[in-house]
Amino acid sequence: MDYNIRGENIEVTPALRDYVEKKVGRVEKYFSNTPNATVYVNLKVYNDRTAKVEITIPMPNLVLRAEEKNPDMYAAVDVIADKLERQIRKYKTRVNRKHRANGNNADLIQFVDTEVVADTEETEDLELVRTKRFDLKPMDSEEAILQMNMLGHNFFVYTNAETNLPNVVYKRKDGRYGLIEPNA
Repeated sequence: MDYNIRGENIEVTPALRDYVEKKVGRVEKYFSNTPNATVYVNLKVYNDRTAKVEITIPMPNLVLRAEEKNPDMYAAVDVIADKLERQIRKYKTRVNRKHRANGNNADLIQFVDTEVVADTEETEDLELVRTKRFDLKPMDSEEAILQMNMLGHNFFVYTNAETNLPNVVYKRKDGRYGLIEPNA
C-alpha cells in the first residue's frame, strides 16, 4: 500500500509518518495479497491543540474510512487503526455470510483464510427493517437542503434539475452540508 500523508497546521515528521504507516499497515494482515491501494491520511491540529486524523483507503468494492479527534495525535492514530480493523472484520463477515447463503464461496476481496468473528452487535445492525419508495423531484441543492431541514432528516435524495441525475445532500457532523453526486 502506498501512503499519502499530509498535515494541516502540523509538520509530518519521519517518526509520525512511520507510526501511521506501522499502525495502518496492520490492516494488511486481513488480505491474502497486499491490496494495491493508496492510503490517504490527513493530520490536522486545531488552535485548541486538538488533533484530528482522517484516513481513507479506497479499494475495489470497498472504501475504508475513519476519523478521530483526540488531544494526542498518536492516540488518535491508534483509535483509527482499530476502527479500520473493525470495518474490515465486519465487511468480511457480511461478505462471507452473503456468499454462503448464495452457495458462492468467492470473496469480492481476497481475505486471509483465517476465521474472523465479528461482534454480534455489529452484525445485527445490518438488518433492513424498512423500504421507502418515492418520486425524486427536480430541484437545486439549496431547495433540497430546505426540504431536508423541514422534514428533520439528516440527508435528502433528489434529482438535480440541471443534470437530471440523482443527488444526495446531507448534514455533516460540523453542522454544515455536503453533496453527493454521481460521476457524469
